[in-house]
Amino acid sequence: MPDALSLPSRSDPPRPFPEALPGPRAVPFSLRARGSSLASPEAQLAVLDGVDLAASAHGGDFSRSLASAGMLPLRPAPLEIFQVNLGKLCNMSCRHCHVDAGPDRTDAMMDRETVDACLRALDLTGARTVDVTGGAPELNPHFRYLVDEAVRRGKHVLDRCNLTVLLVPSLRDLPEWLAERGVEIVASLPHPRRRGTDAQRGDGTFERSLEAMRRLNALGYGSGRSERTLTLVTNPVGAFLSANQASMEREWKETLGREHGVTFDRLIALNDMPISRYLEWLEASGNLESYLRLLVDSFNPATVEGLMCRNTISVSWDGALYDCDFNQMLELPALSAEGRPLHVRDLDPGVLAAREIVTRRHCFGCTAGAGSSCGGAIEG
Repeated sequence: MPDALSLPSRSDPPRPFPEALPGPRAVPFSLRARGSSLASPEAQLAVLDGVDLAASAHGGDFSRSLASAGMLPLRPAPLEIFQVNLGKLCNMSCRHCHVDAGPDRTDAMMDRETVDACLRALDLTGARTVDVTGGAPELNPHFRYLVDEAVRRGKHVLDRCNLTVLLVPSLRDLPEWLAERGVEIVASLPHPRRRGTDAQRGDGTFERSLEAMRRLNALGYGSGRSERTLTLVTNPVGAFLSANQASMEREWKETLGREHGVTFDRLIALNDMPISRYLEWLEASGNLESYLRLLVDSFNPATVEGLMCRNTISVSWDGALYDCDFNQMLELPALSAEGRPLHVRDLDPGVLAAREIVTRRHCFGCTAGAGSSCGGAIEG
């Protein structure tokens, strides 16, 4: 895909990374730009709720699954991660993207006033980590300001990066800039080989991702240094659950090191969430019902305690608060005990702690198999 700045605007797979499984392929532009009905969060929820899962475990009802695990209602744990979504602008349009990000998404960009509101709210919390995400968060003009302010406050900062954005001409100095500040780079890469990555992200993406990794390696990222951690994130290329995270990490390190001479520190394996553009692919490929049944029937009660919605608050580009990034994309806001949608400018730690976490059918994506969170598999 061209750079954004040049545009106008339940079982594991048989191998850790199969070569030719059919899966989502890159698309030209976002659902919004293509006029898809699934650009509407309400439409996505209606599609999910409309699948007949009466014969599946718990009737496909996530609340009943939580009750079976003794976790209803679902309440937050102490806040550890303050996640800021700087917007939906991205230099790529990946088919599995749950954000519906792309080069055309200049409509959803956090402004400086909201960034400052995030920083004021951060100061009221005990969060130790600031998780900066998007889109490609680096394309937001206030990205460096937010990172600098978070680092100045002694926070551990994560930059959720797609790797190729580091090659955008105006951002060529960014790897060095991030290294100087000890920012952990959490970089998405669908597959350790060209075919799997390019299928989801567009032709040439794999080679550009390797180029970015080599630049990061040259700066000490991926060498075991705590202040220059390079984490890779992968989603399955197809309609199945993620394979075992530990075994995948060993395979990826061996493959990428031997075949391409690049290194990284750890691998995070996520289940694909059945929303947005991945939902579009599930419908178009005839995999929606079977994938939802897989998620529901693979519900693992042991994952509930470690769900990311319990220790994270997610801030949208417009300042609205959500229990997680997925709820944010479905516009299911975090609610006070009285049912009032919450906003970052009014953040009250007591109100956050007293809330009940909002859940719907898509939440089975985080509790299936070994579980799935922003930090990877929940159960080893």
